[in-house]
This record gives sequence, C-alpha cells and structure tokens, in this order.
Amino acid sequence: MARTYTLKRRAEAQAETRRRIVEAAVELHSTLGPAATSFSMIAEKAGVQRHTFYAHFPDERSVLMACSAHSLAQDPLPEAAPWRPIADPAERLRVGLRAVYDWYERNESLVACVLRDAETHELVREIMALRYGPGIGAWHEALGAGLKAKQRPLLALALSFHSWRTLTREAGLKQAEAVKAMMHAVIGTGQ
Repeated sequence: MARTYTLKRRAEAQAETRRRIVEAAVELHSTLGPAATSFSMIAEKAGVQRHTFYAHFPDERSVLMACSAHSLAQDPLPEAAPWRPIADPAERLRVGLRAVYDWYERNESLVACVLRDAETHELVREIMALRYGPGIGAWHEALGAGLKAKQRPLLALALSFHSWRTLTREAGLKQAEAVKAMMHAVIGTGQ
C-alpha cells in the first residue's frame, strides 16, 4: 500500500512541477514573447533546475504546445457555432465581433507577443496556425455567411487583432464603439 501512495504523491508532484513550468512559460511569453524566452528563463521563473525543465520539455515544440494548450484551456477562443443561427448579418457580426474583441482584450499581451514572433519564428507561426487557425477560420465562415465578395476583406480587417488594438488602444474607442465602427465598415460596404 505504501508504494502506491508514494507513486501517487510522486505523480502529483511531477504534475505540479509541470504546471509551474507551463505557467512560468506562458507568463514570459506574454511579456517577452516566445522567441525571446529561453529555457533557462522559464526554469528560473518556475523555480526548477534546467535538468528538471528538460525532463518535462525536451524541446521548444513541446514547450510551445503545452503553453498554447494551457492558455487556450484557461480562456478558449470564442466559439462561432452560437453565431451561425443569427439570421440578421449585422446582428451576427455584432455578437461575433463583441465576443472576439472581448477575448482580445483579456489576452492582449500574449496575443500581441505571439503574433509579433510568428512573423519571424517558424515554429511559433506553425503552432499558432495549429492552435488558433481552425477557430479563427470558423469565425470567418460564420460571420462571412451571406456577405458579398467586397465585404469579405473588411470582415478580415474587422477580425484582425491589430485592427482591434488600433481602434481601442490607439483611437481610444470603447469595445462597443469599436464593434459598431467595424460593423458599419463591413455591412455598409455591401449597400
């Protein structure tokens, strides 16, 4: 009986160590970006030795996969499925953009760093496409249903993190105002 108890405690301790490492990595990725975060930095922040870090994460891919899974488990991308039944394209766009913009606001620092690094770091770009691509594709599909061809580029602009940040951080719009501005741009182009 003692051996089972010891193994269980050891497994729990390993899971706790792994969690600390992943959370430390996510925090560093949110401030410095994945490309500028070293294994040594993560190990130090997590309070573990490098050999312990490597026992859990032997390479950069494994760290990035764990971090992206963790961050999406903590705050998943908005689901597009609830938007599809909304018949009015303007209302569907309003509901969808509000959900997307709220998610951007909650995850601003991490998303900004990841998008920046994805421009020059192949592995970050690959994992970003794997983790975020399907969800963002579903946003485009659901919100683009019924839109004219000339409206679709503006939908892409409306769904862009950079557009949201420009509207809210640089132009000083509140979330609802940013949504309304992009709704007018997308819907107004079709009229």
